[in-house]
Amino acid sequence: MRKVNLAYGKTGLEVAVPDDAVVIEPRHTDGLAYEKGSVLHALRHPTGTPPLRDMVRATDRVAIVISDITRPTPNHKLVPWLLEELSHVPRENFVVINGLGSHRANTREELAGMLGREVVETVRVVNHDAFDDAGLVHVGRNSYGSDVFLNKTYVEADFRIATGFIEPHFFAGFSGGPKGISPAVAGIRTILDFHNAAMIGHPNSTWGIIEGNILQDAATQNCLKVKPQFMLNVTLNGKKEITGVFAGDVIKAHRKGCKFVKEHAMYAVDAPFDIVVTTNSGYPLDQNLYQTVKGMSAAAQIVRQGGSIVSASECSDGVPDHGNYAKILTMRETPGELLAMIEDPSFSMFDQWQVQVQAMIQLKADCYVYSTLDEATVRKAKFTPVADVGDTLAALLAKYGPGARVAVLPLGPLTIPYVR
Repeated sequence: MRKVNLAYGKTGLEVAVPDDAVVIEPRHTDGLAYEKGSVLHALRHPTGTPPLRDMVRATDRVAIVISDITRPTPNHKLVPWLLEELSHVPRENFVVINGLGSHRANTREELAGMLGREVVETVRVVNHDAFDDAGLVHVGRNSYGSDVFLNKTYVEADFRIATGFIEPHFFAGFSGGPKGISPAVAGIRTILDFHNAAMIGHPNSTWGIIEGNILQDAATQNCLKVKPQFMLNVTLNGKKEITGVFAGDVIKAHRKGCKFVKEHAMYAVDAPFDIVVTTNSGYPLDQNLYQTVKGMSAAAQIVRQGGSIVSASECSDGVPDHGNYAKILTMRETPGELLAMIEDPSFSMFDQWQVQVQAMIQLKADCYVYSTLDEATVRKAKFTPVADVGDTLAALLAKYGPGARVAVLPLGPLTIPYVR
């Protein structure tokens, strides 16, 4: 046996795995030697647009959209650097919009941690509210028949900047780019349409696919209804260091970033595995069970039918207790019944998409969860609770017998494996 350190919470978790286990990690990319300089260079030499400073007038009302606390985007670096580059614009002309989608609002203290106290105290910062009709504007309809509602403050700004980070995404192909606007600052009706059963269930709605991915296409169409004039996205390594900067046009610069990520974060294997041990990349991505499904989805790409997935995810924020994820999980007894309910065209409830993906995974493999949640909570979510990852792994090795194939994803969905 050998020791492997799993990304778990803020501290990590060391586990013993078989010597012949295949450990799948991102191809190591060093963090940029001078992050700020690299970002400022990208703002001044962007893809598909003029330099940022040349595009923004001193009188413009500028909206900067950021990703929320469940994402590791280094907002505390990017936003101050954007403000510095646009120093000719008075601080009172800026608004930072926390792109929550349908997630819970972040507290002022959380926002201070995300952005730095100086930004929170000198710039207007608002939480997007997808459920507040008064704060939304109808901006059109996409080709999938979805009415597109976007944040009113975002729409009414003179200049709009989308920020974020790019990684493989379990149904949109890649994060970042257009997703930094939709669903980030979209209304709940638009978010529900974006995540409906037909969209989520499409065969191309999966990791690493852009062309032919109807979810990425919907996000793009929605975003372009009120296009951000500038995008600043980054890529990160396992240490959350910036490895690449992609700035400029929200489509052209994003595609460059996706190509970079695909080269560094996709990993081919020759055959499926009996057991896959995974994580959700540690804090802040493993704050709740809802987000944990992403790490399981990465593991599901290479687990065999009838295999097992063991996920280590701290879940310091619970299931969580906001949204409908937990409620939907209790509406039927089995994953198969949940999937049938969600695929019924008459059913529509936000957060159903996460349950749909979870159910699809559970119909393929048994799913075990090691977390800070109590056993009853984990079982209620249809998972098997784990008291010790090593003991569970030993039991599964005995179950599958000699020759059982084991894979480990220490950084979870930061690496997306696939069967060659």
